[in-house]
Amino acid sequence: MQLMLRDGSLGPFLTQVITTAQAEDKLSEDELKHIKSKAVLMSLKFADKFYNKHKMHLLEQASHDVIGVVSLGLQELSNSDIHQALTLLLAPEGLVKPFQKGWNMLVTVSKKTGKASLYGDVEEQLLQHIASPPDAEEWTGVAHYQHALTEHRRTQSMQLLQQQFYARTHFDEFEHFSLEEVLAEVVFYRTLTGGDKVRQDLKKRIRNITLQPHWFSDAFFQLQTEATLTELPEANANAIREDLGQHFIPALLRTLNFAKSYQALTHTDASPEKLDALEGKQGLTNPLLGWPQYIEL
Repeated sequence: MQLMLRDGSLGPFLTQVITTAQAEDKLSEDELKHIKSKAVLMSLKFADKFYNKHKMHLLEQASHDVIGVVSLGLQELSNSDIHQALTLLLAPEGLVKPFQKGWNMLVTVSKKTGKASLYGDVEEQLLQHIASPPDAEEWTGVAHYQHALTEHRRTQSMQLLQQQFYARTHFDEFEHFSLEEVLAEVVFYRTLTGGDKVRQDLKKRIRNITLQPHWFSDAFFQLQTEATLTELPEANANAIREDLGQHFIPALLRTLNFAKSYQALTHTDASPEKLDALEGKQGLTNPLLGWPQYIEL
């Protein structure tokens, strides 16, 4: 199993560490031989579990997988520090601890689609992006992992918002298509009701809600949004902040102005058809972010 790089600056992190250590005379031939033999054994075990260790091309693929997973875990454990990473490689656990770390990282961010993966709890496509030949001129494994991590936190954050701020426990997966939509409904409902958990009753309650003048400002909705986010774990709150577009707060204010018009129409005892027509017209010209989309039967 070859672990050397033609150019050690951009390839898999594992081979970056080895290349640098050799250049600085910090890795002996015996130490390198031990790392290589451990990598071969791990590749054999990986191929035996997921492929076929008796077929050379599959054994080679297993070695690429091991290099990628070890590189991911090693970079995380060492905080991308080459010299700290070398210390980890020369420890009694050697490649095992970085591999376990990398594998657990992939398990955490893998999408659970219900479809069986060749690699158990790890998504096949994700591992393919992480895997890398040792002589690759560029390794993009960390970038793919970071993208998967962002998506994982986005999905997790949506679930947390629903669990923490909604009164119901069952959610239609087609009701909200984005994290921004879920947060908007939470912020908007809590603003109008004084912090109640979200229920499918806002269109009825709006008739009797007193819309306060100080609500009609971007600054107010910014404060309301931050107040909601502070009730979530920091990692998820940060993931939501990164996901929000620049039009999120103005859209909430625009929706509040629509709610004022909607409320005025309810006070005229307008028919459901007229209310629906007003809602439909406004929704076509400007999306009503935070306004309930449910259909009252």
